Amino acid sequence: MIAGHTVPLLAGGLYDRFHSNPPLSVIASEAPDVDLSWFKTLQKTRVDIGFESYSPNFYYKNSKVTAVFTADLATLKSLMPAKVLEQVQPLQVWPGRGLVALTAYTYEYCDNDSYNEVSLSIVTNRPGNANLGPVSLVGQSMSKDFWGYVLKLPVDTELARVRGVVGYNLPKWLTGIHLKDNDKTVVYEIIDSQTGKVDVTLETDKLGDLSSEAELVTNSFTNTGHDGELTYGYAVSRQLSHASSSDESTVKLVLGDGSLSTYIKALDLGTMMKYEYVPSFQSALYAPAPLQSMLND
Repeated sequence: MIAGHTVPLLAGGLYDRFHSNPPLSVIASEAPDVDLSWFKTLQKTRVDIGFESYSPNFYYKNSKVTAVFTADLATLKSLMPAKVLEQVQPLQVWPGRGLVALTAYTYEYCDNDSYNEVSLSIVTNRPGNANLGPVSLVGQSMSKDFWGYVLKLPVDTELARVRGVVGYNLPKWLTGIHLKDNDKTVVYEIIDSQTGKVDVTLETDKLGDLSSEAELVTNSFTNTGHDGELTYGYAVSRQLSHASSSDESTVKLVLGDGSLSTYIKALDLGTMMKYEYVPSFQSALYAPAPLQSMLND
């Protein structure tokens, strides 16, 4: 049981045994190929996020792809709560156009066992900072400190769904997310939970010339808590293998007739501005905190 929800767990899995706090010695013995040096520098603390957990949550071995598209600015604003808009707004890259980031994650080995997740987020300014459109975007890119507002977040395990909804108040739901990996491309198929059919297909190229220089990237989001209070959360990623491209031919997004495709179509996606291919990264996801605590720092 997690916060009153009956959640099926992988018997003998990390979460079943350690509930978000496995000793690194266990990880080292079960996954000897994983470099744990970064995690040894991080300290977990016990937190109450609607259930007892530990922050940050560790993701030891993962991969992801991200495609950033232009989208209709007025529509993006209409999808954000008024209270959130008082603090952050979509970044305008040119008149009437903002940005959304579509990211597909595969968490091969983490505190919550393994699962796939797809995030659709609006790119925003940092709370407390002026929204200067392209200038803010360049600033975030240079500092590797990105901010957004999460619109949709399907996952393919009930453990990930309940933890995300109860603990973070994120828009998660349970559906099939299938990864098809071949020599040249990475393909994610998102199933429509109502029909059971493939609704969204994200096909991206495996880029060459990968950088193996580890870099730390922070992705933060502004949100509201269950009681309507403003919160923020963030994940720090240690990208071990990565490359990017602005060539539109590297990404193919196919939309169907399901609810997620219908939602994405309404955003009026335009130019693909950037594609990021990250076949190897590690991450630490921190528990949400009151936004005011950050603004007061």
